[in-house]
Amino acid sequence: MAILSVRDLRAYYRTEAYGISRTVHAVDGVSFDLHPDEIYGVAGESSCGKSTLIKVISGNVKPPLKAYSGSVEYDNGLQKVDMLTISPEEMRRNIRWKEISYVMQGSMSVLNPVRKIIKTFEDIVESHRGIQDKKVFREQVEAHINRLGLPTDVLNAYPHQLSGGMRQRVAIALATMFQPRLIIADEPTTALDVVVQRGVLQMLKEIQAESKNTVLLVTHDMAVHANVADRVMIMYAGRIVEEAPTKTIFKSPLHPYTKHLISSLPMIGVRTTKTSLRGSPPNLANPPSGCRFHPRCPLAMEVCRTEIPEMVDVESRHRVACHLVKGGAL
Repeated sequence: MAILSVRDLRAYYRTEAYGISRTVHAVDGVSFDLHPDEIYGVAGESSCGKSTLIKVISGNVKPPLKAYSGSVEYDNGLQKVDMLTISPEEMRRNIRWKEISYVMQGSMSVLNPVRKIIKTFEDIVESHRGIQDKKVFREQVEAHINRLGLPTDVLNAYPHQLSGGMRQRVAIALATMFQPRLIIADEPTTALDVVVQRGVLQMLKEIQAESKNTVLLVTHDMAVHANVADRVMIMYAGRIVEEAPTKTIFKSPLHPYTKHLISSLPMIGVRTTKTSLRGSPPNLANPPSGCRFHPRCPLAMEVCRTEIPEMVDVESRHRVACHLVKGGAL
């Protein structure tokens, strides 16, 4: 049973200035399911629609962004909640932080620089659950951060007194305070060195293993997905091009774009020169017809320029949108 179901979601940025209307097709026909007790990775280069997708999923849709069609249903175990029509008040009272939490991109900078960390915990807990006894609250927060491997004295520090990795761990601790069923992590390792990245990712894995919740991990770093994710979805220009279990997608990628992403990873003992992909991502205000990857694809056919490839199931839990795969050429 899926904890979250997204069907044919289309979310665009629409702006009007000086009599000119502009629509950016950031998420264009995306469908997938999130299952309980898994880490689901979303990969793709910058501007492919990853961050827009999780904004819609988390109910953070504000102009100029608008969800034009499709559905996003969250199953809380008792009923299904439509994330596109839920009111902001109901979202704040019943869903946000309690059921679905969000580790935002650049979360190291979201902490208030003039308030101690404990005050930030107070703000969140007071807003969503209320604080009856401050002594009990303090004990609960200390127990929570200790369980995550953070020292207690972090609570008395200001954000500038902590390292980047420690601030990121605090942001994850804030997002998991209420033990939510779904954690959305948007580029949680951005601007961290590889040693600190490992610690942050290990923390996420331990939280998921202990709480048996679902983590939606968004990052362009394929190496992170290889080490953390159970399944991976590859996005390009607002659409899904491939989805499969992590081992399958790294061992047997089918879409040419996925193959390029994986072949670009450095590997120990491999001395061959890595070649970059020609061209650049398309302008989503005027996306190309047919398969949006065809202007950069070395295997593009005429049908790729005119027809949008359907998402087809290659095998159990492995699906891909490519005319070559549909035609049996790959």
